[in-house]
Amino acid sequence: MRVMGVDPGLTRCGIALVESGRGRKVTALDVDVVRTPTDMDLADRLLAVYTAACHWLDVHQPDVVAIERVFAQNQVSTAMGTAQAGGVIALAAGQRGIPVRFHTPSEVKAAVTGSGRADKAQVTTMVTRILGMQTKPRPADAADALALAICHCWRGPMIERMAQAQRKADELTRRHRDKVASAKRSAATRSGGVA
Repeated sequence: MRVMGVDPGLTRCGIALVESGRGRKVTALDVDVVRTPTDMDLADRLLAVYTAACHWLDVHQPDVVAIERVFAQNQVSTAMGTAQAGGVIALAAGQRGIPVRFHTPSEVKAAVTGSGRADKAQVTTMVTRILGMQTKPRPADAADALALAICHCWRGPMIERMAQAQRKADELTRRHRDKVASAKRSAATRSGGVA
């Protein structure tokens, strides 16, 4: 499975591609950071991120895109920019029919380091070790994008199986409710016809 990991951001947007092998083996195929200047118009910054994402998707053709889920940050403007950058990347993937999955920072940290509270240095160290890299990926956005891709390689298949099982359970529940409702209607019709 080829996974494009994305650490979204307007100033720096980390993008990485990894491929999973047998077991927990993962191989880094490419990594980069898209940068946009803070004095650039917001629409142009988003267009730059979108254009870079389109290029990555077309060149690398990943099976899935894993994006960091933005859920809370101290600065609303930073959170908004991060969410907007993640949104244009999800849009680019959606236009190509590539599934998008979101992972929280704590899920990524736990998958890569074993602790959902790991700091950026610990994540970078473990990403370097997991991928057998000679040097640490820099800046941290590159390491975070790699960590997202690794997280999805390791957690994605299990999450997909759980979602599939939930869909099957929901369908069985719906069928059961339909049968019960049908039986009640039949009983009401029979008792109404007897009276």
